[in-house]
Amino acid sequence: MALKSVAIAVATAGVALFVFFQLIAAFGLPELELWTWKPWTGAHPDVAVDEQQETLGERQSAGDEYLLGVGRADITGPVAEVNFAGYANLSQIGSGLRQRTYARSFIIGDTQNTNDRFIYLVLDAQSGDTAVRHGILQGLQNLGADYAMYGEQNVAVVGTHQHSGPGAWFNYLLPQVTSLGFDPQSYQALVDGALLAIQRAHESLESGTLSVGTTNIEDANISRSLWAYLQNPASQRVQYTDSVDKTMTLLKFTRASDGQDIGVLSWFAVHGTSMLGNNTIVTGDNKGVAAYLFERAMNDTHPGFVAGFSQANVGDTSPNVDGAYCEYGAQAGQACDFETSLCAGVSEPCHGRGPYWGLNDYGKASCYEIGTRQFLGAQTIYNNSGAMTPITGSVVKALHSYADFSNYTFPLANGSLARTCPAALGYSFAAGTTDGPGAFDFKQNNSGTPDASPVWAVVSGLLHEPGPEQVACQAPKPILLDIGETTLPYAWGPNIVDIQMLRVGQLLVVVSPGEATTMSGRRWRNAIANASAAALPDLGAAGDNSSSSQSPIVVLGAPANSYTHYIATEYEYQVQRYEGASTLYGANTLNAYIHLSTQYLPFLAANATGQPPAGPAPPLNTNNSLDFIAGVIVDNPPIFKSFGDVQTDTNASYALGDVANATFVGADPRNNLRLEGTFAAVEMAGSGSGSWTTVLDDKDWELVYEWTRTSEVLGTSQVTISWEIPSAGTAPGTYRLHYYGDAKSLGGTITPFEGVSSSFTVGT
Repeated sequence: MALKSVAIAVATAGVALFVFFQLIAAFGLPELELWTWKPWTGAHPDVAVDEQQETLGERQSAGDEYLLGVGRADITGPVAEVNFAGYANLSQIGSGLRQRTYARSFIIGDTQNTNDRFIYLVLDAQSGDTAVRHGILQGLQNLGADYAMYGEQNVAVVGTHQHSGPGAWFNYLLPQVTSLGFDPQSYQALVDGALLAIQRAHESLESGTLSVGTTNIEDANISRSLWAYLQNPASQRVQYTDSVDKTMTLLKFTRASDGQDIGVLSWFAVHGTSMLGNNTIVTGDNKGVAAYLFERAMNDTHPGFVAGFSQANVGDTSPNVDGAYCEYGAQAGQACDFETSLCAGVSEPCHGRGPYWGLNDYGKASCYEIGTRQFLGAQTIYNNSGAMTPITGSVVKALHSYADFSNYTFPLANGSLARTCPAALGYSFAAGTTDGPGAFDFKQNNSGTPDASPVWAVVSGLLHEPGPEQVACQAPKPILLDIGETTLPYAWGPNIVDIQMLRVGQLLVVVSPGEATTMSGRRWRNAIANASAAALPDLGAAGDNSSSSQSPIVVLGAPANSYTHYIATEYEYQVQRYEGASTLYGANTLNAYIHLSTQYLPFLAANATGQPPAGPAPPLNTNNSLDFIAGVIVDNPPIFKSFGDVQTDTNASYALGDVANATFVGADPRNNLRLEGTFAAVEMAGSGSGSWTTVLDDKDWELVYEWTRTSEVLGTSQVTISWEIPSAGTAPGTYRLHYYGDAKSLGGTITPFEGVSSSFTVGT
């Protein structure tokens, strides 16, 4: 937005809230521009770095039995005309679908006590969310007595942190800004799909065993904020051989009745930003690819197998493993500034490069590659079952509490008192990251007095002028958005945070509402492991592998339950790169989380009863959120055409590696999300006359559905279906493309229709 437009917006900010939406989107959440690409050379990056392997404890011949269930369900929201969540890019409006997104539910319970169990939900979404979790909990209550054991304390809702799916489902106002508010359809798709996944897991509950293993994946993540990481004391950094965690931890679920494996749940830290900020086609990003590949590999022999790829301490990680470079301008081709990620003084040209960065494909090839690397890592663990550690101990526990971090006072390890602050975002928040840079004159590593234009201080003050106490509490963060103290028309950001932990046997799961950085996650996990010796007497101390005890295994899943942005260490916070500027509650944020987690840890002991204090409930805004997203008015075909008619047909034949596509007279996909169904299919001719079998649909990566509005006035649109035919593994034969749509009349009636391309041959 030009400065003149900003001035107008500032002058009129009090007149209409919609202006606020435009204003904040302009200065705080800038658009991502397309950039100039350097041709890909075909070489893969060599980023292999040795990483310490975490000790999993004593390996035993067999684990104890637990009640286990897994389930998967479709959560794909509106794939068109709704802004994507993650990059906060106003121009990233959905226009199609490459891969459906899913909720994957994992239930672990005590075989004797039905109340001792928990649900770990992995959503192909930007994060967990207060409103979404509330909707899931309400839905579980509505399912009746069979689901009465599930509640606030034992349901964890964890996002994969992908940045290529529809938004507009958030509870708080700030993340609603770029999506122009809250969309009930997008929200309900998440809630209903999550509930269906839980129901499928619940209905499949059987006795079974768990085992856990690890491997290092050396080439799937790097640090995007190494300068901040280096601010941590050398005494902490020397304990690790890399600046990001390279270890994947995988939990395998095995049914007791027949020894069949029913699922895997893994934790590995890498941002869901392989698909770039200019992509407008829905995918599950790299973790969606990994889950798709694992489930596809297991489908024939293990029907119903569910593979969850959960996020971990993701805060400062990047999948763009080739590093960050200036893509245009005076420093084009050079590495971005190490401390500020600037290129010739501005942030926009600085972009991280994935393994296939030279292809102008919105990150598609790099996304598939990073997903494949995670899949192969998980497969390595899975196939080496003899090296996995059985989960033992008939203990299944869960705890949950809310805490108000707007002013939480607690003792530090040295005995001094510390406090947190009302939520606020710093100037470097608007600078973005190398995965998605910001605009204007914002930069990372901006602490103390902001050096951006004074215009932004004026704009910031129009929302809420932070007082001296807030300024001192958040120091050295220069406050851009004082969201924790901005409550009109409703809360802009969270002050209430979730504290949640889960336990089965010797496995402890820290459920984090924020994106912990690498060192934050390490410190948090270590604190729990070290505290468990006293808090959980049935476990041994960390590293104790004696025959009478089991060493705790601690993993961290995030961002979960609510989205509290980032959790940087107090040292990283001082330099105020993006992660520090997005650490909402001040320099003591991490220590506050650790203090409460360790304080509540005894509630996970084998003989523990009850729960920690419930704490103050967060506000729920689902019924009063603003919504400026225009609905579908009407669909019309062009004159002399019908819905589903082929406008551009396929060729008569294709070779392996080609792209087959056809364009149809279409209708708005928001008329019917086709959950558990498909918009597109590839069908193969059978031996009988007129016999066709679906071989690919919306879940498959190589099949792409693209929707384009051709006339707003006339209500016309078209759909292009493309099949990127793999260069190997495709059976020779005759195929066709099939389109499934739904059209809305002016009176509101929605009518399904279909379109079919001409047949074509492949590889014959």
